[in-house]
Amino acid sequence: MRRYGKHTDEDDIRSRPNRKGNRPRTHIRPKHEDASWGMVLTVDRGRLTCLVEDRVVMAMKARELGRKAAVVGDRVAIVGDLSGQKDTLARIVRIEERTSVLRRTADDDDPFERVVVANADQLAIVTALADPEPRPRLIDRCLVAAYDGGLTPLLVMTKSDLAPPDKLLELYGDLDIPYVVTSREELENGDAAGRVREQLDGRVTAFVGHSGVGKTTLVNALVPEDRRRVTGHVNAVTGRGRHTTTSALALPLEGDDGWVIDTPGVRSFGLHHVDPSRVIHAFPDLEPGTENCPRACSHDEPDCALDEWVAEGHADPARLYSLRRLLATRERTEGD
Repeated sequence: MRRYGKHTDEDDIRSRPNRKGNRPRTHIRPKHEDASWGMVLTVDRGRLTCLVEDRVVMAMKARELGRKAAVVGDRVAIVGDLSGQKDTLARIVRIEERTSVLRRTADDDDPFERVVVANADQLAIVTALADPEPRPRLIDRCLVAAYDGGLTPLLVMTKSDLAPPDKLLELYGDLDIPYVVTSREELENGDAAGRVREQLDGRVTAFVGHSGVGKTTLVNALVPEDRRRVTGHVNAVTGRGRHTTTSALALPLEGDDGWVIDTPGVRSFGLHHVDPSRVIHAFPDLEPGTENCPRACSHDEPDCALDEWVAEGHADPARLYSLRRLLATRERTEGD
C-alpha cells in the first residue's frame, strides 16, 4: 500500500489517539459520598442557583447525569466549591427522587412534557374575578396538572371588588378545593398576603396564573425584599422595586416555615402527558369504583364502571361530573 509517497504495511498503521488520554473507558461512576445536599432555587441557561445550608451556590449539572435535568424545587447532591463566593461554580451529581411534579406540555399535540416545579406540596391557582375575566378552562387544566402531579390545589381569587366570587365558587364547589378571596385594596395594603399566608405555612407552594391576575403582586407581598435577598435576586427583571418572573423562582417565607415558587405567567397548559388513572387518585370517593372499568378506560365512555358506582349511592353524581369535566379539558382547547 502506498501512502504519501511511501510504501506502508499494517505495522505502520497507528490507532487514533484518545484526546483525553489512552485510559480505557469505564462505566463505574464516582459515588460522591462527600456531597452536600441543596435545593434548586432557579435555573438560568444551564446554571442552577441552589441553597446549600445558609449559602447560595451556583452550580451546573455533572456530565454523568446525562439528559436528566434538575428543576426548581429539586433536592440535589452538590460537590465542588460550595463557598458561594462570586465566580465560583459547583457540580450537581445526583437528583433525589421527587415527591411531586408540576408538568406541562407546550400544547396538547406536543408529546414532550416539561417539568416546571418539583417537590411542591400544593399549587396555588391565581385568577382574577374580573379585569381580566376568569378562564375556567385554564383553571381546569391547572387542576388536572395538580392532581396528575400529586399537588394539592388552592384557588386564589383576586379583585373581588370588581365581581363577586359566587359563580366561580359554585363551579368548583363539588371539588372541595380550599380557596381565598381577595380584593385589590387587600393586595395593596398587605391584608391579602396575610390571609393567603395561612394556607402556605410549612408547605412548598407553586403559584400559577395568567397575565394581569395579580400573581406576582401577591408573591411580592408574601416575600418581602429582605427575604428575597436569600436568592440573590436571581432570574428577575427588576423595575420599580418589583420583579417580573422570567422562569420559576423559589422564595423563602418568613420564619423558614415554607416556600413560594413563582412561575412565569401562562397562556395555556398542555395536557398531552396526563394519564386519567393518575387524576382519579384525587377523587378517593370515586377511585374504588374504577376496579371494574375496562382496560385503559377514559372514565367517560359507555362501559365505564363509575356510572354504576354512583348509581349505587357510593358517591355524589356531581363529583363524577366534575371529574369528567376536568378530564375532558385534555380533548379541547383552552378557549372552547
